[in-house]
Amino acid sequence: MTEPVMSTGTLVFVAHTGQVSGAEKVMLDLIDVALERGRRVVVVCPDGPLPDRLPDGVQHVPIPPLGLSGERGLRRLAGASRLLVDWVRAGRILRRITRHNATTIVNSLFALPAARVASPPGRASWLVHDTLSSGRQRAVVRLSAPAIRRAVAVSEATAAPLTAMGLPTVVAHNGVRWPVPALSTEVHDPPVVGILALLTPWKGHAVLLEAVASLPGVELEFAGGSFPGDADHVAFLHERAGRPDLAGRVRFLGHTDTEDALERWDVVVSASVTPEAGPLSVLEAMAYGKPVIGTDHGGTTEFLRGGAGILVPPSDAPALAAAITRVLDDADLRRAMTAQARDRIGTKHDKSVTLPLMLHELSS
Repeated sequence: MTEPVMSTGTLVFVAHTGQVSGAEKVMLDLIDVALERGRRVVVVCPDGPLPDRLPDGVQHVPIPPLGLSGERGLRRLAGASRLLVDWVRAGRILRRITRHNATTIVNSLFALPAARVASPPGRASWLVHDTLSSGRQRAVVRLSAPAIRRAVAVSEATAAPLTAMGLPTVVAHNGVRWPVPALSTEVHDPPVVGILALLTPWKGHAVLLEAVASLPGVELEFAGGSFPGDADHVAFLHERAGRPDLAGRVRFLGHTDTEDALERWDVVVSASVTPEAGPLSVLEAMAYGKPVIGTDHGGTTEFLRGGAGILVPPSDAPALAAAITRVLDDADLRRAMTAQARDRIGTKHDKSVTLPLMLHELSS
């Protein structure tokens, strides 16, 4: 590895994965803003699609993957032991990079312990994409807290548990491209429900399958890839989609263009069973004027409350089915929801405004 030459104003972004999901998309946008402002950028992350998407002039420093991959039983214990070793290895690499003239920005929860090992001068800023909902997450934060200078949360719901733990925390909201054209709210024949999310268990695809199974004539599309560790879950989703009550009505699109997918969809669902921090998929659908149904927790609640969408309890397939039916059957409701949603994007979630503010909070 060629060690980067640090200069005053260098930003070192740290991620636990080389895959690309919502958190990594935000990081890539922040890197673009930093480069526009003349900052030097180094990205410390595992190999994978993420390094391939880095802009010219950004140096990638590889580290081991810092997370568990769906292991169970004894394999999970072995994975946890490996993770401890990899945190130390990654921390030592990060220490060499950040010891002089660099600002460290940690982009993911499971990269925090590596920052604790590195102990960068001035400590690290943490861009928080996870609303803490498990003891494991809180344990990682407690372990890493001495290395955290400031937590920058993407929603108020995400900030609340961090403040309760005594971390210095500010909120800097996620944003999406704005303005964008409003897509039609006329319902297709047959109607199509869509979800834009990685095929991982906590995103709630299984709940959505059960909801649509009770709605004959409604079709369903899953847009998004998956992590290698979720192969068993993806196989289950395909098997469930092939049963008689859903056969022929479910399509797995993989990675696809967001606007193309939204044009085909009549309702967009965020079905996460644990709280999202600030889901970009919800904001993107709102921006394009598509009706959104989301689970009532985390940043999704903040985005959709007040008439900008419909909120349902997590893991409640009958409630989700009822909400889908309500939206499909009521043209006036669709128009009112989407008008409110687009207004909210324009006033609070335009990324040309939110990204510079977020970068300021992380690097100031």
